[in-house]
Amino acid sequence: MKKQQLISKELEDFYNKASEETRLEKGMGIFEFERIKELIQLHILKDKITVVDVGGGTGKYSEWLAKQNHTVHLIEPVLKHIKLAEKRAKKLKKPFSVTIGEAKELPFKDNSADLVILHGPLYHLQKREDRIAAILEAKRVLKKGGIILGFAINATASTVVGLMNGMIHANSFFDMCKKELTSGVHNAPKDFPFLLADSYYHKPATLKTEFLEQNLSFINLYAVEGMIWLDNEYFANMLDKKKSKTLKSLQKLTQNDEYLLPFSPHMMIAVKK
Repeated sequence: MKKQQLISKELEDFYNKASEETRLEKGMGIFEFERIKELIQLHILKDKITVVDVGGGTGKYSEWLAKQNHTVHLIEPVLKHIKLAEKRAKKLKKPFSVTIGEAKELPFKDNSADLVILHGPLYHLQKREDRIAAILEAKRVLKKGGIILGFAINATASTVVGLMNGMIHANSFFDMCKKELTSGVHNAPKDFPFLLADSYYHKPATLKTEFLEQNLSFINLYAVEGMIWLDNEYFANMLDKKKSKTLKSLQKLTQNDEYLLPFSPHMMIAVKK
């Protein structure tokens, strides 16, 4: 029987070449990991909940949640990530479950989860109907009063980076930015093979509409990095006790300001069923 292709070949190839495992252990990834844990923790309102981690990668967040005694189920379409997640789960006293699958068809019963994390699906589903299908699936498995946390890439992400490092002046890069800013669709140009493959970059208003049209209650929109990564000594200052305090204070002050959200490469929406 032919293996069902859950994601595009381009995407599979991208993740097979890139290391999602070490990404959160260096550079921006270190701060991203801590910040996302903080945003998830904000929405865990009681002990021992059931969490479905959709597009959970190699299981770093699932591991962290399982160690807090929550019941965690990871779903992931990339086989390389599945193997690493299984290895990670086996080492735990209370392992999380690992299943190969994708966001539009979750192998869980209706009303069975307290929290559903969509951490990847919205990045890579370029068609609106596919993103809506993923949101509706998350809603289906969620208990009444449960929360969905949906992570998205900002439509401005490449443009801001391109302006900061000069890549905006490469014609193919600028064409890619124009497409992201106007349609949300992101495809990496051939001369920038290290960029994320087949993706969709949201505007805050679009992200809100996609969730709220599914009869979900809005909690808030959060900047993941916020604008603080624009500090040109960002890495050094985040490792400095005093300066990191200032940066984190600014991050907190501006995290829900939709006017400033475009300065943040990633954002997270929190909604309730």
